[in-house]
Amino acid sequence: MKNKILTAVFALTVALLILTVSIGLPIYFRPFYYAHIDGLHLPERTGYSYDTIKAAYDEMLDFCIYPWAEFGTGELPYSESGASHFADCKGLFILNGVVLILSAIALVVLIVLLKKGVFELVRPFGFDATFFSGAGLLTVFSVIALLASVDFSRAFVIFHTLFFPGKDNWLFNPYTDKIILVLPQEFFMNCAILIVSSIILLSLTFIILGIIGKVKRARASLDVDSEA
Repeated sequence: MKNKILTAVFALTVALLILTVSIGLPIYFRPFYYAHIDGLHLPERTGYSYDTIKAAYDEMLDFCIYPWAEFGTGELPYSESGASHFADCKGLFILNGVVLILSAIALVVLIVLLKKGVFELVRPFGFDATFFSGAGLLTVFSVIALLASVDFSRAFVIFHTLFFPGKDNWLFNPYTDKIILVLPQEFFMNCAILIVSSIILLSLTFIILGIIGKVKRARASLDVDSEA
């Protein structure tokens, strides 16, 4: 039996999985940052060695993604204000991880229920639910990418204003929080590019698969009609 509510849940689950997987790429794939150490000439720019920078990043990231980890930046000094900002980031990072895991589990459960015939997906205009997941994300993040490309610095400020309302602890002092020296704006810009590119690519994949599925079903229907 076709179920509109479960169809909407299915589409939302796919969208959340695409979103959290994409956000997770620069977080969980640490070689992405490691490549920036030499790529952005951070040892020359900061005076710290490759190993010192890598260790500082790893300890900071461990804190952000593991609930039990304590904050630290290796040999690099930090202030109480700087540490408090990473504590704020920790909540967002853990939230992304939790949503990623839950959406993956939910999607597996929904697919199993579909295979068992417990319910059927509604297909508005002949498209699968995943088509609308991709179309919605593609529209939103194409606009975001366009706006950010015009002025990334302003987009960076708006992002922090939205996700850390009423706080200014993300405005690091490089004299007291040396970690900011090894996390230059170029790195964050590349993170944004990776995230948005992943979302757009995955969204396009689901859109294309949705179109292919619609065409196949239309052809199958024509074949049935011709045989009749």
